[in-house]
Amino acid sequence: MRLPNVMFALLALLPAIAGAAAPGTVELVQAPAWVERDGRSLALAPGMELKSGDVVRTGEGARAYLLLAEGSRVKLGEGARFGLQTQGMNPEKTFRGALDVLAGAFRFTTAKLKKAVPRDVAIRVGTATVGIRGTDVWGKTDKDGDLVALIEGRIEIIRAGATTAMTQAMSYYDAPRGKEAEVKPLDAAFLAKLARQTDILPGDGAAGTRGKWRLLLGSATSQDAALEIHDQARDAGFAPRIRPQAVEGGGWRYEVAIAGFASATEAEAAAARLKRTAPGLKPVATR
Repeated sequence: MRLPNVMFALLALLPAIAGAAAPGTVELVQAPAWVERDGRSLALAPGMELKSGDVVRTGEGARAYLLLAEGSRVKLGEGARFGLQTQGMNPEKTFRGALDVLAGAFRFTTAKLKKAVPRDVAIRVGTATVGIRGTDVWGKTDKDGDLVALIEGRIEIIRAGATTAMTQAMSYYDAPRGKEAEVKPLDAAFLAKLARQTDILPGDGAAGTRGKWRLLLGSATSQDAALEIHDQARDAGFAPRIRPQAVEGGGWRYEVAIAGFASATEAEAAAARLKRTAPGLKPVATR
């Protein structure tokens, strides 16, 4: 029987059972996106718990929102690679760790009610290491260099042995590749341009844990056929689940779907991206 394999596909996306709080969880996913863990690559799914050592990766046109246990949100833009390293058994009470922005853009924002939670966070952005005392920070690393914007709070940046203390909100640290870094004023128009690189807006096609709409990818009477549909979507960076249903008269039918969309519009936007990356699939938005 292949039922254990189907059940693995069904359960692999569920939060792991652990005695301590997970250092992070996935809030929203605008696929394609993956998490690299223990030598495997898994499709990123809303509600998935993140472990220390995980690397979250987003594809073309993708975004992801991650919630850290101490109350901060990390937003990732497209083409991002983000590593999570934490220490301590109670990250929701005292968060100590390092966030590695290996590629792409991110935004780190602490909820107002969580500002008093003790935290010792360093964010490595390309060639710069950012000591977080701020509550709203945006950054990016790419082939052109590194950029860190302080929206609220204060930060310290270490790069090439030099330390730069930033205490002025709405300023940014601009470090072009091979050139000296400068601190510059951040105006509202430039901030809006940066924010759009990491924000998920209505109609972008993101999935969460509460949405009632889903994408039906197909159904099959054999486990092998259902797993083939499942694996095509998973390899493309989308996170489907297989739901076995008893058939009148005996036997089973296996439905493969991606859940969590707030509306038909969101589901259809995700379907358009899935069709581009996995042309063999014919997703249909349904409730």
